[in-house]
Amino acid sequence: MSQKPSDDPRIRVGISSCLLGFKVRFDSGHKHDRYITDILGPYFKFVPVCPEVEVGMPIPREAVRLVGSPDAPRMVGNKTGTDWTERMNKYNTARVRQLEKDNLSGYILKKDSPSCGMERVKVYSEHIAERNGQGMYASALIKQFPLMPVEEEGRLNDAVLRDNFIVRIFAYHRLQQLFEGRTGRRAIVEFHTAHKYLLMAHSPKHYGQLGQLVAAVSDYKPSEFREKYSSIFMSCLAVHATAKKNVNVLQHILGYLKNHLTPEDKQYILQQIDDYHNLLVPLVVPLTLVKHYVFKHNIEYIKNQIYLNPHPKELMLRNHV
Repeated sequence: MSQKPSDDPRIRVGISSCLLGFKVRFDSGHKHDRYITDILGPYFKFVPVCPEVEVGMPIPREAVRLVGSPDAPRMVGNKTGTDWTERMNKYNTARVRQLEKDNLSGYILKKDSPSCGMERVKVYSEHIAERNGQGMYASALIKQFPLMPVEEEGRLNDAVLRDNFIVRIFAYHRLQQLFEGRTGRRAIVEFHTAHKYLLMAHSPKHYGQLGQLVAAVSDYKPSEFREKYSSIFMSCLAVHATAKKNVNVLQHILGYLKNHLTPEDKQYILQQIDDYHNLLVPLVVPLTLVKHYVFKHNIEYIKNQIYLNPHPKELMLRNHV
């Protein structure tokens, strides 16, 4: 059942129950992920879901697999051939609608699962398995929440994918807060302005489209603007930030400091940016230097940029990209 949002300040994130250590798998086991619970747990309030248990499968149980077409697979028991397809489809439709009440800002799925796998799930055809499917629940979830950041726990081991996913969760949460009630033009402009360099680090093209949209905000109905802005905003952040685009952003920010830096200080910062560009140091190195001077000289416009702190520093995500 859906849980009512509480006063817990943490961002609400859906998750496959086994990743939290719940013994819900077919063999009565779990897939507890310590990074998720120990590192992300202080910032995310997890909403656990196990589609297979919630649809009525026992613990322990016969393992199931997907068979047939990757576009419309059937879910059947490995040994008995028990067909769970119709029950799972009915459950998925109802469950993802229930999740609307949970106000989720992201979702972490269990990789390879016939119910929860986001991609490359095995689909069997005449005893041949190809990794070209998607878990049945995952498919319904992504269809219901097309803008919400969704990722598999296995892919979070990749530093770039991990940073991108968590950047998107925090950004999506801020977007949800922006459009919670009636949102005036001033709030929209402030939100867009604060995200300028974060958006540029991901996709200058999308940033330009958003700028045109904000400039013409009065031409849209509130619901139409919200839909268009949210779609482009999340599409922008889905594009991975690269060293080249981060360098461009850092150099833009450095332009605001040109009257505050000695030639030696500027040269040192540029050397650190160049080292980052050449993958000799992580992003946190030049960024920390730039932030130091931005706050030292109280450059208000830059201080308010989300790019400087898109997620809690304690997560140390930029130490690895």
